[in-house]
Amino acid sequence: MPCAQFPRQPWIPPRNGQNLTIRSVLQASYDVYNIDAPVLIGVAKLGLLTSNEPDSFTLDDLKLHGTIEFDASLSRADFATGDNTHFNETIFSTLANANPGVEYYDVASAGQVQFERLADSERTNPNITNTDKEISFRSFTSALYLAVFGNVTTGVAPKNFVQIWFREERLPFAEGWQRPASTLDGAAVTALTGGVQAASNWTTSGGCPYVRTGPGAAPTLDNQAICKQLDSLTGN
Repeated sequence: MPCAQFPRQPWIPPRNGQNLTIRSVLQASYDVYNIDAPVLIGVAKLGLLTSNEPDSFTLDDLKLHGTIEFDASLSRADFATGDNTHFNETIFSTLANANPGVEYYDVASAGQVQFERLADSERTNPNITNTDKEISFRSFTSALYLAVFGNVTTGVAPKNFVQIWFREERLPFAEGWQRPASTLDGAAVTALTGGVQAASNWTTSGGCPYVRTGPGAAPTLDNQAICKQLDSLTGN
């Protein structure tokens, strides 16, 4: 049963972006978007790495570059070139204007948007981070907006729903959106993510994947040593 590990009980999520926990993120995602817990549990756990608190984080913490946050975002500037926290209409226009002539986004348009956003970041950000970790996160993000506001199987979502969510940071209930009738499970979301990534024609900008283990002076867990070991084994 989806999200069975979380008992159904009266629960009010934090509304100020503070004191977020793994449980609250997973429960809210299920209650609001009908996303099965295993789909987001890894991302929720990474959220703890962005905070100095032992068991919670804030929305502002998530801007920490290199853990969950990534370059070539659909709606935010890169960390090295601007404000990676607040919505940027100029950057979002790539997605907003995608798939002209129809009123929906699909896998092909999502991939094309990612291709164009990456090309722009590569032109403007000499410090871009673009490894297989980043393309996985970008494609996962695109798959979620297609699945939540459209159909996880077809990968088609009405433009209006997606644009309202990004621009106004609200759910488009007034415009007719409803919580997905079927739970968005790992198999379906993974398949959609793979389709978007394939459509993006991604190539790496070089470098090894890494995850920052905390804000401020906290150390960086860099996989370069692991990459070198793998290269030596494969003869690269």
